[in-house]
Amino acid sequence: MTASDKLKVFPAASDPNATSTHSPLTTAIPKDDNVFVPVLEYTPVEQIPTIVDQVRTAYMQDVTKSLEWRKHQLRQLWKMLDENEDLLASASFKDHRKNPGEVIVYDIMPLKNEIVDALANIDAWTKPETVNGGVLFALDKCQVRREPFGVALVIGAWNYPYQLLLGPAAAAITAGNAVVLKPSEVAEHAAAAVSYLVPRYLDTSCIRVVNGAIPETTRLLEQKFDHIFYTGNGHVGKIVMSAAAKYLTPVVLELGGKSPVFVDETANIDIAAKRIMWAKTVNCGQTCIAPDYILITSKALPKFTAACAAALQELYGRDLRNTTAYPRIISQRQYDRLEKVIEEQKKTPGCKVAVGGFMSKDDLYIEPTVMTGVGKHDSIMQDEIFGPLLPVIEIADVNEAVDYIRSRHVDKPLALYIFSHNRKAVSTILERCDSGNAMVNDLLMNMAVSTLPFGGVGPSGMGKYHGKHGFDSYTHARSVMIRPAGLEFMWMVRYPIPGYSPRALKLARFLMQHNPPGPVMQSVISAVKALPWKIIWWMACVALGVVIGWFANERRG
Repeated sequence: MTASDKLKVFPAASDPNATSTHSPLTTAIPKDDNVFVPVLEYTPVEQIPTIVDQVRTAYMQDVTKSLEWRKHQLRQLWKMLDENEDLLASASFKDHRKNPGEVIVYDIMPLKNEIVDALANIDAWTKPETVNGGVLFALDKCQVRREPFGVALVIGAWNYPYQLLLGPAAAAITAGNAVVLKPSEVAEHAAAAVSYLVPRYLDTSCIRVVNGAIPETTRLLEQKFDHIFYTGNGHVGKIVMSAAAKYLTPVVLELGGKSPVFVDETANIDIAAKRIMWAKTVNCGQTCIAPDYILITSKALPKFTAACAAALQELYGRDLRNTTAYPRIISQRQYDRLEKVIEEQKKTPGCKVAVGGFMSKDDLYIEPTVMTGVGKHDSIMQDEIFGPLLPVIEIADVNEAVDYIRSRHVDKPLALYIFSHNRKAVSTILERCDSGNAMVNDLLMNMAVSTLPFGGVGPSGMGKYHGKHGFDSYTHARSVMIRPAGLEFMWMVRYPIPGYSPRALKLARFLMQHNPPGPVMQSVISAVKALPWKIIWWMACVALGVVIGWFANERRG
């Protein structure tokens, strides 16, 4: 039996015996090994250039530019996710024991909502935007048209193998691109599931999947793409960017970094601890926007550690190791890395494991671990943790927190979290500390808002996506001006003769040159622009209607 034959145990979309797509998976854990066979076939390296060429050929036939094609592919993608929740959840469970409920809520459902949002807005997003060219160009039609880049490469990540691969792909399809997908081989079962399902639901002339590890990805990056989207770590991000530079290919890099959490004594400590421990333990801490470390004021610290322990028990019960709700570390390599981080930090004078600390190599299990007495320059503070370890640094006040975050001059974290009821403290951190995203009094939830852009800055990434921001990332703004062929006399001033004469230059300055307003006039202009013109216009229309009605009554009288 070949690898491809083994994959046929997956229920096809048209299979009448396929499992119900809405079974109660929040507590059910797959027991039957026949639900999913963990076989992943790598794409032969020599076939990769041909695959990319085939996709480019299809794109050059303008297939993907059709709005009907885009809408159909989006509906098919939603259908693929909806009809195969059992399969996708089983795949992630086999990869690192992620609870099916967690897969659906955090990896599949946000993706389905993104697709619905794109379908609801694609007509408006793709409609040419008419812009005001000013008085001088009043007779011209000035537009901004959003055009697809072409053939897009999406390199996904293993921690959320569906959302971080198919989310960017959905944005690329909405924008009218052809797509080559590269799932992460680390989550091999999820990659196999995607590889099996995509050709059964989507147009394989324009959307293809390439599987593999370093050799296959390297060969893939040698090909010419018109856009590359990569989610992962900064080291590989530099490799991707270097490969893109060969063809001057635009990139979106979703990386990571050490995302800080500030907590002061004005916060509700119990709620803060519960939300922080939830965000730190979702996917066993293997989330790019998970809280990486805590900066907490001295007055809040004693209660915080106790609240963390209570929160864990509330979230997962007393027997956390045997609960079905808590995943495992993805691989032995990642487990060894995290174990080394913990053991080195334990040797640091003054450091204490306040919560958790138990590990099991056989099970790739690491208990959520809160460590206090951590110094600002300890080993655990050097790199992104990407696991269920939470160092806590005691500080005096918000100014010390700001100074520390800013002192890490290489860091512009992907996320910044603040727990405080002190508006001045919140404002100080938001204004003085850079980050890709920020949230006050909660964590992670900004990801669920499609109208908010998501992305990093500097070392944590570049480019944005989600909703319209994803559409914009996969299109270029093409400026178009359409003007009358006649009326040549109006533009004689631009030609050398007679345009460069003193008289013509004077006329050109009057018609074309913009002069900056003075301070007083600038204030007046700003005040006028700030007026609620829509309300004023509505009130004017109502007043006009009243006047017209009054005159009509007078005339009848």
